[in-house]
Amino acid sequence: MSVKRIGVLTSGGDAPGMNACVRAVVRTAIYHGIECYGIRRGWNGLISGDIIRLDEKSVAHTINRGGTILYTARSEEFMTEKGQRKAVSTCKFLGLDSIIAIGGDGTFRGARALSKYGINVIGIPGTIDNDISCTNYCIGFDTAANTAIECIDKLRDTMQSHERCSVVEVMGRNAGYLAMYVGLAVGATAVLVPEEPIDFDRDVIEKIRQARFNGFTHYMIVVAEGAGSAADIAKRIKDTIELDPRVTVLGHIQRGGSPTGRDRVNATKMGYLAVELLLQGKNNRIVCTHDGCFSDVDIDEGLAMKKNIQQMEVDVLAAMTGI
Repeated sequence: MSVKRIGVLTSGGDAPGMNACVRAVVRTAIYHGIECYGIRRGWNGLISGDIIRLDEKSVAHTINRGGTILYTARSEEFMTEKGQRKAVSTCKFLGLDSIIAIGGDGTFRGARALSKYGINVIGIPGTIDNDISCTNYCIGFDTAANTAIECIDKLRDTMQSHERCSVVEVMGRNAGYLAMYVGLAVGATAVLVPEEPIDFDRDVIEKIRQARFNGFTHYMIVVAEGAGSAADIAKRIKDTIELDPRVTVLGHIQRGGSPTGRDRVNATKMGYLAVELLLQGKNNRIVCTHDGCFSDVDIDEGLAMKKNIQQMEVDVLAAMTGI
């Protein structure tokens, strides 16, 4: 397939490493003599024609920057047939051969909708939630995890000094991958994730008691936002054992900051592969990675896949928390 002009966008929640991915797409495209255009504000930008030409200078010194230089937004209009037809018209008017979309499952559903009108699309997983089923790694996850770990390590210092219980809410929407990873990394007393059934007495109260029997006087409870409110968990702890926890909601701080080396390198590889796939005549694919190997999967197949918390992580957590 002859590729002369492609568009790249970021959509949904921003994730550290998105800029590194955009940079890789632009530089790889230019390397192959392909024009590259940045679509600003996600699918909204494709509808409204908010598009700029990108070159080496446009993406210089962006590999270390968090957020996304193309901005991002969620588009209700694009979810309608009318909005999608506007986006297709923009592609045809500007002569865009293909669209590379960086984001999460909502971004990919948008890309799939666009592909039904004959527009070639490649999706790249970029979300701190790490909840894209067809890949075991998403751009931004490593940075978000390290940010949360750093925050909780600092929080533990003051909790230990005052002999307190801390309940920390970690992002992830309806997925617990980030919370589980962070909980294991900080040696949490308990970790609550939506993928695992929660018995409050067993999974929280008894683990706090067990920690106290082992000589600890401070406790760290990590809660995925999809598993419940940290404030509600703290109230239940207080009502049950008269312990007065302190609540911390890390929130959007987890999305910010300079991306880690892992996120920069993986984002660069994924951006490179996306352009190479187009040159190979492939389209309507999602770039993915498993055990360090990069590949691709059909966008319909990828969106139909299911993903669960690794059983080993559940088993390790059980062993580390003593119950």
